[in-house]
Amino acid sequence: MAAVAPPKPLVIFVMGPTASGKTALAIALRQHLPVELISVDSALVYRGLDIGSAKPTAQEQAQAPHRLLDIRDPTEPYSAADFCADAKREISDITAQGKIPLLVGGTMMYFRALLDGLNNLPTADSTVRQQVEAKAQAEGWPAVHAWLAQVDPASAGLMHPNHSQRVGRALEVYLQTGQPMSELLKQQKQSGLEEDYRVAQLAIVPRERSILHARIAQRFALMVEQGVAAEVQALYQRADLHPNLPAIRAVGYRQLWNYCAGECSLEDAIEKAIIATRQLAKRQLTWLRGWNEPLDWIYTESEQGARLTEAEIISQALIHLNKYPV
Repeated sequence: MAAVAPPKPLVIFVMGPTASGKTALAIALRQHLPVELISVDSALVYRGLDIGSAKPTAQEQAQAPHRLLDIRDPTEPYSAADFCADAKREISDITAQGKIPLLVGGTMMYFRALLDGLNNLPTADSTVRQQVEAKAQAEGWPAVHAWLAQVDPASAGLMHPNHSQRVGRALEVYLQTGQPMSELLKQQKQSGLEEDYRVAQLAIVPRERSILHARIAQRFALMVEQGVAAEVQALYQRADLHPNLPAIRAVGYRQLWNYCAGECSLEDAIEKAIIATRQLAKRQLTWLRGWNEPLDWIYTESEQGARLTEAEIISQALIHLNKYPV
């Protein structure tokens, strides 16, 4: 009789929109499962972006260390390819210790790239990036988007003109290779995570968008109390930072940078940051609702609308995870 192969190692995803309670759930799950946490967030990788990115506090990190925090200076771009390489290394290290990697965050593109595998696109080239950013500074991102539409209309059609990071990257790929990114994406991909691991995918969300909007406003008010304006002012005073860097384009930072530049009042910057965060949450929910793998939903309210306790939310997660024996 043939021997039964052991199950692949388990990896857990905890996804959700901003302010949904992902970090609290991930930390709490450490009390029930032998998990080690890996951050999946395009802003949390940057040193000095702490308050405005809702980075886990020193107390939270002492309780539950997060990997892939503070691994880049704000001058250094960080891509989905960078994340996949870093995350795969950390996942391998955690499983080698006999523990379960738990990836938590809200950068859905990173989760998707890790799950599906990346196409073999070229790595970023600083000279080409500077060329694109120079045009953006001189003429604005809609002009860059129009340039992209001329050379890669398929990619441009999928992107809003103000989605600067995506528009810039697509144009950089064309300038580096002479081929549209939309065509390169059709070519063979690197292997996805599920070739070597079982992946439990959880999404924590409120039942109503109005609840999420209220939490976003409350959280930003707390950031203001904690000194987010001073944090951005310290970044603004650095001579090596500018508003076209991915770190400075992060939601909240971009709006407060404009305040530091004297382009608006603090009150206007805060209002615009809250609106931008709501728009981010909407995009994150759109990603999740279009997810094409089995996704287990964890709701933070009962069907009657009452806020669930932490214990009730954890219970939902553990019920879903019981389907994946360790």
